[in-house]
This record gives sequence, structure tokens and C-alpha cells, in this order.
Amino acid sequence: MEGYLSRPRTLQFWSSALVVLPVFLQAPWVHFYPLSALIFTFVLLCLGILLGQFIEGKWFRIGSLLVGVSGSWLGGCLFWGWLRMHPVLHLPVEAVAMPFAFVGLFSKWRIGAGFYLACLLGTAFTDLMMVLTGVMSAWPQIVAAPLDEAANTLNATSLQLFTFPTLLMLFIAAALIAFLADQMNQRGNMNSIAGSAWLVAGTALATTLWVDGLFLITTLIQPTLSGLI
Repeated sequence: MEGYLSRPRTLQFWSSALVVLPVFLQAPWVHFYPLSALIFTFVLLCLGILLGQFIEGKWFRIGSLLVGVSGSWLGGCLFWGWLRMHPVLHLPVEAVAMPFAFVGLFSKWRIGAGFYLACLLGTAFTDLMMVLTGVMSAWPQIVAAPLDEAANTLNATSLQLFTFPTLLMLFIAAALIAFLADQMNQRGNMNSIAGSAWLVAGTALATTLWVDGLFLITTLIQPTLSGLI
């Protein structure tokens, strides 16, 4: 088991999985049961600390990663559970754990800090593009409407994405994210905690591209899911 956990691909796999997971688990959970989803934050945090603090060896990297996930999970629960009607608050609320993450960068928990900050950077890119493409203005209507009506609003909004200026902006943003993620991955390795942190951050940031693409494809194929993602 320790050999499995010491592989770079393993850490990258779990980093990607823990970025994608909220799309299918946290989003519907916090939509219907926000309080229990919020409480689960502390389950992730305690499990991460247990693995990182009290179990020696390669488990530390996974534990530190879970600590970072708990920060992203907390911000997501707070926003999508109670503040979803106010898109201007999305990034500030998602950044609720940022001070702890910055401190974590200079401690043994830098893997989790790197994961959280990379996800936050991906969120910043996503929100910026939603503002520039005009999608942000339809956000309150989509999240407030019943699922079937949200689908109609989303379909109308998505049409404005298929223009040359919008597609050009999306391409530039995607290329910039890919470049930054590649630079992080080039600095990553499994020989040190700092190297592992770069590997996790690069993987998490790159996965945001897949998540955003997955969101768009899913809602176009099955628009009724738009109210849950």
C-alpha cells in the first residue's frame, strides 16, 4: 500500500478526484441538506489531521490533501447552502480558508494548502469568465428557479457563449490555466513535501478545466441538472 501511495500518479489521481467530487456529491447534497453537508467539513478535516498527524509514512500526503479539501468544501457549503443568490459573494466566500492556507504553505501541511489555493485560483478564473461573458447576470435566475425552469433559463443563457469574442476569451483563459498548471507540474516531484505540493496544485488547477467543460456538457445534455451543479 505504501508503494502505491508513493507514486506521483496516485497523488495526481486523488487530487483530480477531489476536485471533481463536489460536482456530483457536494452540489446536490448542499442543495437539499446544507447543514449536514457543512458538518461533513469537520469529518474531512479530522480525517485529514488523523492521517497526517498520527499515522506515519506516505499516508501523510493523503491526510494533508484532505485538510485542503476540507477548506474548499467549507467555502462551497457556505455559499451554495445559504448565499447562492449573491454571485458577487462566490469568490470571497470560497476564500474563507485562505489565511490558513497561506500559513499552511510554510508548514508541513503545504500539500493541502497548495490544493486549496489552486482550486481557489481556478474558481477565480471561472468567475471572471462568467462576468466577462455575461453569464453571471443570469446566475440568480438559474439558482432560484425550479429545476425545470432553470433548464430553460440556462439554455437561453448558453446561447451567448457561442459567439467568436466569447469563445476567444474562453480559449485564452483555458490556455493560461493550462500553462500555469504545466509550470506547477514541472516543479512537482515526490521527493519532498514542497515538490508534492506543486504536483497537487498543478493537477488541481488543470482539473478545473475538465470540471468546467464537464459542467457545460452535462447541462447542455441534461439541463435539469443545472440547478444541482
